[in-house]
Amino acid sequence: MQEGKPRPAPVPQADRRAATRSALVSAARALFAERGYGATGTPEIVAAAGVTRGALYHHFADKIDLFRAVIDAEQRALVAAIDAATATPTDPIGALIDGGAAYLSAMGDAGRRRLLLVEAPSVLGQAEATALDLARSSLAEGVDAALAAGVLPPFPAKVLTDLLDALFDRAATAESDAQGNYLAVISALLRGLCRSHT
Repeated sequence: MQEGKPRPAPVPQADRRAATRSALVSAARALFAERGYGATGTPEIVAAAGVTRGALYHHFADKIDLFRAVIDAEQRALVAAIDAATATPTDPIGALIDGGAAYLSAMGDAGRRRLLLVEAPSVLGQAEATALDLARSSLAEGVDAALAAGVLPPFPAKVLTDLLDALFDRAATAESDAQGNYLAVISALLRGLCRSHT
């Protein structure tokens, strides 16, 4: 009897499922970022992922469900960058500024900007896109910390978060060589509010 090469250990089913899901999200991310949600069909996604349509519908209810998974992955990557930049304890205003700088850096990816600032509100509606916005939640925590520390005037937290969120989103859509100017102005506004209150 001829001895053959040992067979590779079988890949556990859970690992195969995770790999298929990851391939679908990755392929969809690339296509949605390049073409937009409306111009991307599920046949293109499954072809790019190297899986069947059945696999797509095994993991996701429909195309919009897959889109939500793409947005969730982008948001988590964005928050990881912000968390890394604000991990070292600093003053609450400095943390807001550092988090904003990390946000702008992470939003330097044109695909991410399109997905989060254009496609998500258009496809999901502004209310759902805002509800899924983990970076906004991170900003809200920073605003709450600054208000709790008493370094900002006692503005309504939601209003201040809304305005800062809009400022950072506008800065993210500016030309990359202008973003430093936007961050400098936002920083000056925050520092000015801090000084006027102390």
